[in-house]
Amino acid sequence: MSTQTVTNHTDTIVALASPQGMGAIGVIRLSGPKAFEITSAVFPSKTISLVPSHTVHVGNIEDEGRVIDEVVVTVFKGPRSFTKEDVIEISCHGSTFIIQELIQLLLRKGARHAKPGEFTMRAFLNGRFDLAQAEAVADLIASDSKASHQVALQQMRGGFSDEIRRLREQLIHFASMVELELDFSEEDVAFADRTQLRKLINEIKRVIDRLIHSFSLGNVIKNGVPTVIIGKPNAGKSTLLNTLLNEEKAIVSEIAGTTRDFIEDELNVEGITFRFIDTAGLREATDTIEAMGVKRTREKMTQASLIIYLFDVKSTSERELIRDLEELKTLQAPYLVVGNKIDKREDAIITTFKNIDGIIYISAKENIGIEELKQNLLEIIQYDSFKQNDTLVTNMRHYESLRETRKALDEVLSGMDNDVPGDLLAQDIRQSLFHLGEITGDISTDDLLDNIFSKFCIGK
Repeated sequence: MSTQTVTNHTDTIVALASPQGMGAIGVIRLSGPKAFEITSAVFPSKTISLVPSHTVHVGNIEDEGRVIDEVVVTVFKGPRSFTKEDVIEISCHGSTFIIQELIQLLLRKGARHAKPGEFTMRAFLNGRFDLAQAEAVADLIASDSKASHQVALQQMRGGFSDEIRRLREQLIHFASMVELELDFSEEDVAFADRTQLRKLINEIKRVIDRLIHSFSLGNVIKNGVPTVIIGKPNAGKSTLLNTLLNEEKAIVSEIAGTTRDFIEDELNVEGITFRFIDTAGLREATDTIEAMGVKRTREKMTQASLIIYLFDVKSTSERELIRDLEELKTLQAPYLVVGNKIDKREDAIITTFKNIDGIIYISAKENIGIEELKQNLLEIIQYDSFKQNDTLVTNMRHYESLRETRKALDEVLSGMDNDVPGDLLAQDIRQSLFHLGEITGDISTDDLLDNIFSKFCIGK
């Protein structure tokens, strides 16, 4: 899909831009060449095309003399708008009936229903921002923590895109030099300094490796950290969950095996969302239902991004703990080892588990050591690197494109090592440029754009 295609659009789209459902107000958005004409036809108090851009007007929306609602109309004249087209936003009362009446009226006057993400797609196609920034719009809307909001905002402002664009521009220069050599192949002229090219590719690879590595942190900032609390029955898992959440979310009982299913909730620690899952205890089950709970606990352990292994310092021996830690080491996820109920065994803790490093001692019941545990949660996901304002990759599509870029750059280096002909070298460089261009939308297809913007909400 090209920019020329959207420039020739003759349709005007309309959709509800505020959340669905009844509220104090609803905001209806129009964008396109007939946005002003359509609005003027139902808003007789103003000729919209004659008013200045970025102005607000109060009046009635009418259908052949019948007043539907008193509204506020905001006017944005292209290209000074989100889509760079003429845009109207109608703020009406939030009645579902009124909103539907207004949208149906606008449709009858010549607008059509916007597709999911179509406003943002038009903004992208009209050069308002690149594809990575457009995707950040959706991330910003979906952000539910300070950290995810900050990352999305940085990307929407072009931080990530600028870094990708710099890499691509440097590579384009050498690609053009190699391509030029092909035109003079008979003269055996070398325009691209191979030493400089190798140096540049290694520099680009270092940046790409850093971006690829950042995805593990960026992904959890965007989506939250699935954190499983495991341990033997009565280790205090439910008490810990309640203490972390500061509410009675889980049933606390002296009876072993009280938790037979999963209890999930979220905790925000310094802007990072941890999605805690309190599971059934790890032990030999005594009945079918409990056996199912234990089985599913082990499944959750393999799916978690972080595991908190909780043990009772009173009833656990060093030998048992070492055995359980050996099993934890076989999993992919990082884990924290937390000794609970120190209020009951504080004097003997050091001597009992002196051969095991890294244990965090707490009392979930007495709220002892909980703040230290929270700081360890941040440390284990390497939150400090985010505080340095480094660019983070949060989007799986970007992550895969970066991996493909790195693979193509490896092929370029391999080609130079083996003195491959210039045409093959140019092909590998073009492949690197292609994958970098996929991220920002410099290289895009209709299918790719449809797939990305179809995930947006209607009205955005």
